[in-house]
Amino acid sequence: MASIEKRGNSYRIKVSCGYKADGKQVTQKMTWTPEPNMTEKQIEKELQRQAVLFEEDCKKGQIVSAVKFETFAEEWFEDYAKLNLKSTTYTRQRQLTKRVYAAIGHIRLDKLTTREIQKFINSLAKDGVNERTGKALSRKTMVHYLSFISTVIDFAVKMDMLSDNPCRRVSIPKGSKKERKILTIEETEKFFELLKTAPLKYQAFFILDIYSGLRRGEMLGLEWKDIDFQTGVIHVQRTSNYTKARGIYTDTTKTESSVRYVKVPMEIVELLRTYKAEQDQEKAEVGDKWHENDRLFVKWDGQPMNPQTPYGWLKEFCEKNKFPFYGIHQFRHLHTSLLIGAGIDPTTVSGILGHSQVSTTLNLYSHMFRENQIKAADAVANALSFTKKNDVNIVMHKTG
Repeated sequence: MASIEKRGNSYRIKVSCGYKADGKQVTQKMTWTPEPNMTEKQIEKELQRQAVLFEEDCKKGQIVSAVKFETFAEEWFEDYAKLNLKSTTYTRQRQLTKRVYAAIGHIRLDKLTTREIQKFINSLAKDGVNERTGKALSRKTMVHYLSFISTVIDFAVKMDMLSDNPCRRVSIPKGSKKERKILTIEETEKFFELLKTAPLKYQAFFILDIYSGLRRGEMLGLEWKDIDFQTGVIHVQRTSNYTKARGIYTDTTKTESSVRYVKVPMEIVELLRTYKAEQDQEKAEVGDKWHENDRLFVKWDGQPMNPQTPYGWLKEFCEKNKFPFYGIHQFRHLHTSLLIGAGIDPTTVSGILGHSQVSTTLNLYSHMFRENQIKAADAVANALSFTKKNDVNIVMHKTG
């Protein structure tokens, strides 16, 4: 409810508009001065009307704190993001601020419109924005930028500083969708052959990755106690990540659904058993310099492997052998394509990949499921005699 204070010949009306990210109360004030010829009764009546109108405007979010987007975003980083986001997510969000602040950081929250945000997002689709390639940013990157802005504004709405999020009406330019490249079956077989010349550590890493479909952080977070050598079941329950601020650190999985059990063939288990014996031998040779942590994939002294190491090794290995290099994540896509090609239903595929929702799996691999549906239709057609021309007797009926 508005409070009213008489100040000389005028009145100050004050309304509470919620709280900032740091917990400080946000208040809005206005001054109303009555006309000289108004009676006390008229002044009282009009004063109450002005107070009600002002309070309604505040509730609708039409009058909010004059805080600028950059200022509030920094409060969000300090008072929410640091406490609730994973370090890797926090770091990625920080990386987005340079462009965002330059474009809209100076604009007040209450003045930030859909048009302004749309203008910024559209600018990311222009050639030359990506300083590395000289092209536009990918659609996925544009989604990340819009998501960051929307998250900050949603927090302002939650703090009762705004009543609406203008990001909800912003559209992402279609752009060109980058083709996801994965190895063919023939290329995968050749890759297995080439790996025979590689150190056992990397044989184990990449073959296990292909057969399990784990994310890179999940692979590096695996410990020997997670492997059931009797059944071939692997318990995925942590990740190993890196940020410049923290270095290499252990974290929870990406989502709660990412904690899961994955079954691999016993041939892969035997490969892991051989690799463990080799690691135990290396541990004995290193002696006191060995850092005990039970991880599968480590440095020479037993410390957790840097997440960039497998990527760098694979890139160099592929270049040396004149073999296609599509990055590490493509092995997860390869694993998924094999599951879908085998007719595994979306719910099961989603569970194996550790997605929080089946819709995520369907969105990421919709084209693969569509291709599988076409194959299914062809399978039915090939199995039944109706489509076999030699078996079909078509009778034409003349209508009267």
